[in-house]
Amino acid sequence: MKRTGITVTAVTLFTAALVAPATAAEAAPPPPPDASTASQHLAGLTVQAEGSMDGYTREKFPHWIDQGNNCNTREVVLKRDGENVQVNSECQAVSGTWRSPYDGAVWTQRDDLDIDHMVPLAQAWRSGANTWTTARRRQFANDLTSSQLWAVTDNVNQAKGDKDPAQWTPPLASFRCMYARSWIDVKYRYELTVDSAEKTALGRLLDTC
Repeated sequence: MKRTGITVTAVTLFTAALVAPATAAEAAPPPPPDASTASQHLAGLTVQAEGSMDGYTREKFPHWIDQGNNCNTREVVLKRDGENVQVNSECQAVSGTWRSPYDGAVWTQRDDLDIDHMVPLAQAWRSGANTWTTARRRQFANDLTSSQLWAVTDNVNQAKGDKDPAQWTPPLASFRCMYARSWIDVKYRYELTVDSAEKTALGRLLDTC
């Protein structure tokens, strides 16, 4: 079982001959629109009961795909969201420091992190992605242009699962505004639906902004 508390350990650096420094980390995905715009986008989403899971598999959302320079999407996010990230010749992060936005925990081991889809794949499936092409689902599952992908504490991500904001919100209250803005932005970009409880919960979270 993974640790749940805030953990900071010394970063062990590999020798310079074996690792190369990542480019300067932005330490966050591209930001979503502000709360006012998010509220307008929320009002524009289609409200509809969630569909079924019939036919769903994660394999229908191909990830993590090649992003060039020997890197896949997961490795790109680890480099982007961390600080002082060192990578090896295979583009794997071998050291660094990551702060999980969902709970504020700090980690220095990549195995303590998941790359979370802000709008989970199964949630997207039930909200309209079941009708998409595989190419569209691949884009959604590897989207580095929006706030869809986050490096977060693994067991916090597992607690989230495929729940929507009516069923789960980040433990760190100060992140809930950003969470709502990001969730709305992804659903708006991809023209996914929301159910009534989800929409109400998102409105409450925007009130914290």
